[in-house]
Amino acid sequence: MKQFLDNNKSIRVVILVTALVISATPFVNPPIALLLGFLFAQFIGHPFIHLNHKATNILLKTSVVGLGFGMNLSAAIHAGHDGFLLTVASIFTTLMLGYLIGRSLKIAQKTSHLVASGTAICGGSAIAAVGPMVDASEKDMSVALGTVFLLNSIALLIFPPIGHFFKLTQHQFGLWSAIAIHDTSSVVGAASTYGQEALQTATTVKLARALWIIPVALLTALVFKSKNRKIKLPWFIGLFILAMLFNTYMPVFGSSFKFISDISKTGLTVTLFLIGAGLSFEKIKSVGWKPLALGVALWIFISVVSLVTIRAI
Repeated sequence: MKQFLDNNKSIRVVILVTALVISATPFVNPPIALLLGFLFAQFIGHPFIHLNHKATNILLKTSVVGLGFGMNLSAAIHAGHDGFLLTVASIFTTLMLGYLIGRSLKIAQKTSHLVASGTAICGGSAIAAVGPMVDASEKDMSVALGTVFLLNSIALLIFPPIGHFFKLTQHQFGLWSAIAIHDTSSVVGAASTYGQEALQTATTVKLARALWIIPVALLTALVFKSKNRKIKLPWFIGLFILAMLFNTYMPVFGSSFKFISDISKTGLTVTLFLIGAGLSFEKIKSVGWKPLALGVALWIFISVVSLVTIRAI
């Protein structure tokens, strides 16, 4: 069946379009969309896999900006304040622990630093920014990205049930998601299934966390003595803040802003389908057990420690 579909691209295109339409309906939530995408990749095959990363990147950033039209500035500032100390502590602890575990497992320093940076800050965006600072090869980048994306997918599926099991409030869950899940897409996807307050807290704290790409990338350049000091700034964060300001101080457009926010949530769900459709067992196997073990160890550490801390405060 798979071989037949591989030889009939037009059929795969029709199935892909149908799956995208289904993912955009209210009947599919972010975790289910990711799972559907993964199953699509295994049994159908992405007909435009070479364009998938670019499409998810654009759609994710656009959706995040649109979510800003559904958020209030004062509530966002409050959420960001609560997560500041946790963010700082978790970033530097994760980077240090990544270095130590990487050495003990005898993982190449560049690879271990990329995995640690992706875990500490914001997944693929952090890896993309830090990679040039360590003169990372394509293989180093692929291994780090594969590790982070795999763990992101698992987190999106298991975090909401864990949150309900521990009876976390929406604020607590949003804060935990922003600290313990790598990529913005999975953070927002998990939080959106938990509730609107969780979504606002998670998005605000995560985007504030993403700004740490700048100092971490600069520090990386100094440590690795890199001549490349050009950093890819997360420009969409500025547009997100602007959208939030519009929603807060221009209530006359409230209904229009709500429409944009609702469409953006749908866009995020479709994004997660495409992320799943870009995964395959071949990519997972190519990661190797040592970088994966490092990623899992860091992820479990930051998840458990942040959960205990958030429940205690």
